[in-house]
Amino acid sequence: MSVVVSDEVRAAVDAGRPVVALETTIVTHGLPRPRNLEVAREAEALLREAGVVPATVGVVAGRPVVGLGDDQIAHLAEGDGVEKLSVRDLPVAVARGVDGGTTVAATALLAHRAGVPVFATGGLGGVHRGAATTFDESADLVALAAVPILVVSAGVKSILDVPATLERLETLNVTVLGYRTDAFPGFYTHDAEVPVPARVEDPGEAAAVVRARDALGLTGAVLLANPVAAEAQLDVEEHRAVLDAALAEAAARGIAGHDTTPFLLDHVHRATEGRSLDVNVAVYRGNVALAGRVATALRVV
Repeated sequence: MSVVVSDEVRAAVDAGRPVVALETTIVTHGLPRPRNLEVAREAEALLREAGVVPATVGVVAGRPVVGLGDDQIAHLAEGDGVEKLSVRDLPVAVARGVDGGTTVAATALLAHRAGVPVFATGGLGGVHRGAATTFDESADLVALAAVPILVVSAGVKSILDVPATLERLETLNVTVLGYRTDAFPGFYTHDAEVPVPARVEDPGEAAAVVRARDALGLTGAVLLANPVAAEAQLDVEEHRAVLDAALAEAAARGIAGHDTTPFLLDHVHRATEGRSLDVNVAVYRGNVALAGRVATALRVV
């Protein structure tokens, strides 16, 4: 598959300057208009202010691009019929010439193809509740097992089965680090009440783990779990009650499969009167900032 890499990203990678990949599903499917475009631009500006080159990834007219221009990002943010593309969808998207926002899995793959070693997202996909019978599991996990990139996220979306997701990541040999925390984050909340296998205190320690992985010849990702600031999280009890109600309503309506996640997220958004959206944005900004610091540390040997 031919991947278009912008001149700016290619020059930065070749020169050994820090570069951070950014996904586009948060732009195309995760946030409402016009906030989606505002957040995309804020993320790029945040990295540039830190001396880091942003490499926003997406598919425009069937061409996978690492390092979208502002006009291309706006096109994806404002366009109709933009598809959500995981790795399995890329060949079809290329063949049909469609526009698409790339998921964690697709973004990680394309960023790695371009030589970008660090990627910031909000929350990963994971193992869905009831997966023991439905086998519903995000392709993000399998992709991270095969792509040697560092991903900064606030854990996985709390609507998922967090303990099962961590078990799956262990099976897939994905290294999981807690950033200044011993507990895996719960996306909307600071703590999902599940321990992480290892902890790092600063970007330099995270970069050292990446170098050690590479020296060992391992091919999986390093997941740096960065919790949302405690003051920015949803109230823990409110979050639990809203999520329980969302799950109950989904079961009552017979909602299952790929319809489950958007239904649950929309329910949480409505039940919190939009506060969950503010947490989502805070999560993303924090992860982008941390990814920039890790990318910088990774280039300082």
